[in-house]
Amino acid sequence: MAKKIDAPSIFGEAEDYLKKTHAMDKLGFSRHTFEKAQKQGLFTPTVVTTEKGKEVLVYSVAELNSFMQTDEYRKLDEGTVDPRNTLNDLTGKEWLPETKSYFFQKGLGADHPDAQIEKLHPAPYSFQDIEKLILFFTKKGMTVLDPFGGVASTAKACELTGRKCISIELSEKYHELSIKRLETEVAKGASKRHQLINGDSCAILPTLETGSVDFMVTSPPYWGILNKQDRKVIENRVANNLDTKYSESELDLGNVEDYKEFLNILTKKIFMQCARILRNNKYMAIVVSDFRDKGEYISFHSDLIHLLNHQKIEGGGELVLQGTKILVQNHKSLLPYGYPASYVENIHHQYVLLFRKK
Repeated sequence: MAKKIDAPSIFGEAEDYLKKTHAMDKLGFSRHTFEKAQKQGLFTPTVVTTEKGKEVLVYSVAELNSFMQTDEYRKLDEGTVDPRNTLNDLTGKEWLPETKSYFFQKGLGADHPDAQIEKLHPAPYSFQDIEKLILFFTKKGMTVLDPFGGVASTAKACELTGRKCISIELSEKYHELSIKRLETEVAKGASKRHQLINGDSCAILPTLETGSVDFMVTSPPYWGILNKQDRKVIENRVANNLDTKYSESELDLGNVEDYKEFLNILTKKIFMQCARILRNNKYMAIVVSDFRDKGEYISFHSDLIHLLNHQKIEGGGELVLQGTKILVQNHKSLLPYGYPASYVENIHHQYVLLFRKK
């Protein structure tokens, strides 16, 4: 029941009472959550009679401050994990923003001490972006597979969030850097908590048990685009004596010359094997970008969707597209491609293709 104060005004400089909208802002509650808390009697409104004789509901700042120190407030503010949630450890409040179809790329910055190993790879991706996906598509203790391990961005994200990682990397150099990265950037012994495998995914994936992992996330090679030394590559990597391609190995997909052959190996020997290894109803996230080859725009993401969506999986089930997220790369510099004669895009985003094994 609301308390009643018969006073012409209670809003002085001290702001002892707040109107409903201001009280909601103070608590950080939506209208629904605010009214739910009030109905439960967690705080009580006060009825004030204004100078014009109108009754208005207000809320005591002191009472709201006391409420904000309680467990009940923390539960409403942070939310609780629904007992039916078998996908992740997120509350409803945390879940909802993650369903947006875009997010902004987040990195440590090239000069950060923990970015020095990462930038030795010609095409690294941020462990923070992968962490975001891992937190949504897995629970603590679950197993994540990355068939293109690189310098262990996925393994690092797993270590930091309490997941287990199976990371496969063809290059011995990057495999050794992966171990070093976990040991120096996270903690001694961290690399031993994960399976960091040095080898060819085409040969290793068929040996992994069907239905044994909970999530697959990776950023595969973008065909042979790393072999093309454009102005940006020359300025950023060649000038700093950094690798401009993955390797010289014939097994390296980045060295396959024919695009159709590259797609065939990538989809059939890598991603459909990953789908077999996934548990039923679990997800795959493939981080890719479109690119240009000799002036032609290659829609890599849509080619992958066409080849993977509704494909039957060895051992049962099919791979079904659930959506795409846009990973916005707002930090990248603009270059005058095509100027002043034609339109050539500065590609400042990647696609995260989300498939589910059904």
